[in-house]
Amino acid sequence: MESRPQPSFDNTEIAFGGKSNAELKRAFWLFRLIGNPSLVTVGKIMTNTALALRIPIGWAIRGNIFKQFCGGETIAQCGRAMDSLSRFGIGTILDYSVEGKDSEADLENTKAEIMLTIQEAAAKKSIPFSVFKVTGIARFELLEKVNTNAALTDIEQLEWERVKTRVDAICAHAAKLGVPVFIDAEDSWIQDAIDRLADDMMAKYNTQLAIVYNTIQLYRHDRLAFLKTSFEKAQKGNYFLGVKLVRGAYMEKERKRAAEMGYDDPIQPDKQSSDRDFDAATIFCLDHIERIAMCAGTHNEQSSLTLASAMDTRGIARNDKRVFFAQLFGMSDHISYNLANAGFNVAKYLPYGPIREVMPYLIRRAQENTSVKGQTGRELSLIQKEMKRRKLK
Repeated sequence: MESRPQPSFDNTEIAFGGKSNAELKRAFWLFRLIGNPSLVTVGKIMTNTALALRIPIGWAIRGNIFKQFCGGETIAQCGRAMDSLSRFGIGTILDYSVEGKDSEADLENTKAEIMLTIQEAAAKKSIPFSVFKVTGIARFELLEKVNTNAALTDIEQLEWERVKTRVDAICAHAAKLGVPVFIDAEDSWIQDAIDRLADDMMAKYNTQLAIVYNTIQLYRHDRLAFLKTSFEKAQKGNYFLGVKLVRGAYMEKERKRAAEMGYDDPIQPDKQSSDRDFDAATIFCLDHIERIAMCAGTHNEQSSLTLASAMDTRGIARNDKRVFFAQLFGMSDHISYNLANAGFNVAKYLPYGPIREVMPYLIRRAQENTSVKGQTGRELSLIQKEMKRRKLK
């Protein structure tokens, strides 16, 4: 059993060790702005208008919100951020954050870019995972239809076969190069189709170790049971289960759609229920670590400490490659850096892509920081504490 002390998320010297004074000040003013819901709403409207009218906006955001939450517009431009994280023992997950494309050419281009992130991960030890969204390589409306098991037209069937071929090509490339790959979770009304793809890929490529990981959103009330069912499938199929555990990112949209269409709300009744199931899911994975590899994608301090303590209690080494913590780049550095400093495996999701194309991602980040109770206030208080320690004005 580990005798080392648990990390303290109040240690700002460690938390912001990778930030210069100028970067710390920029983060302070950015989180102050994001903490104002009215400003975020106005900013979203103005940004969407500029995008619709094809007004150049890169100059306005490149040095602030884009720099805070993204690594660059290309993999090469992400190098500086990756190197900075690596110096503090934190890995990088390159996340090509272009979304909302429909044409076959665009979907193929996204697949090719994902393949490049896998190659980059194979070449650099500081990149422990790759990741992709199925909606990056498949048309959303097609996924909706497949999700309900509706009959496809001949053209749609051919289109779906191309989607499956793309998914398989990505996972085969990852398996060949030994790079674990996350399949991100998405809206509940397309998630069953994604889950079926993930199950097929795990059964095919996880025979020796977890290469393909499915993502489970624990703010859904049915997902803890889904995790246990997935584990049973892996046992019966004699393959390893890879899971990324998150709370979820689409709550308002999920609740609104359920109310408008008259079906049962898939979201937990309250935050406490989400927290309970998330922690139960991490413990379930630890208790079946011989068959499960997991990544806890969380910005929740208590859940991070719960998992860290449970690992120590069970005698699971802090650097066991089957257990990772992950946070988004530009957020919750007090969790990431202090966990890494304490010897745990940590990686940051590092989004990248052309500025105009990643704007939907950036808008979501701003809205999440505004809507998650206490998130922005906590970030600001820690930054202020570190600025005071450094005696910045």
